[in-house]
Amino acid sequence: MNYETWLNCVPGERREDSLWKMEAYRLALFVCDLGWQDATKLTGDRRTIDLASQLYRALGSIEANLSEGYSRGSGRDRARFYEYALGSARESRGWYYKGRYVLGEAVVEHRIGLTTHITRLLLTMIPDQRSFGAFVHEDNPPYGTEYTDTHFENPLPLGEVAHLAQCVPMP
Repeated sequence: MNYETWLNCVPGERREDSLWKMEAYRLALFVCDLGWQDATKLTGDRRTIDLASQLYRALGSIEANLSEGYSRGSGRDRARFYEYALGSARESRGWYYKGRYVLGEAVVEHRIGLTTHITRLLLTMIPDQRSFGAFVHEDNPPYGTEYTDTHFENPLPLGEVAHLAQCVPMP
């Protein structure tokens, strides 16, 4: 599975939500889906059963906190939840590193690269949100917004992001 294949499997209802415009959110969903396979492999070894649970919860927390933060009415509230997502992204990298003996170096390097990219996006978004006043993201249905994270500079070169999206090793 690569990012393009995965995108085609995401239900339209999710893609139509204004939250979908946030690159960090899309990548958080993607890495969480990859994490399902990774956690499944980790549960095959008695020594990494607990690690699998911790990893999958941390990955799910990235997306969950981005979703909750995006729906907040003030920049300060959004920043707080984006900081929680940042902590979960960093935590996920640690769990991946610990699972490297079961998952393999290629998988771990890929997942750490993807979560590092999410981390860099969040490190750009958080200060911006702190300085952002009260702003509700929702326009009139169907979901839409003038504000997206597309005005943030891409912290990784496009070629590197494309490589992470296309070359996805599986356990």
